[in-house]
Amino acid sequence: MIGYTSLGTADLARSVAFYDALFDELGAKQVMAFDDFIVWGDDTGGAAFSIHVPENGKPYSVGNGVMIALKARNKGQVDTVHAKALELGGSDEGKPGFRVDGFYAAYFRDLDGNKLNIHHVAG
Repeated sequence: MIGYTSLGTADLARSVAFYDALFDELGAKQVMAFDDFIVWGDDTGGAAFSIHVPENGKPYSVGNGVMIALKARNKGQVDTVHAKALELGGSDEGKPGFRVDGFYAAYFRDLDGNKLNIHHVAG
């Protein structure tokens, strides 16, 4: 259903370094790169993720209530990606653990304050 998600940034180069390292943990890589935005994807052809400098020329700001959820292959990958986000300078918004039966997740903010979730649903 989702083709891609986009978040804004105040510093494209800083965000690219953060997401290059983070998405390496998920097997994704840059698939498009322009002066004002970068897109990451994987070989599955599933949803992509992008970071953009605001197109309207106004200063970047975090969307209140906005969160992007990234899918992990297993619980270990949730732990690894959350730890990597913090190692890269992101901030913790919820340590890895079960939120409800079968839903294992962790929450963090990127370097611009955007909120992300990494999760695995046990099937």
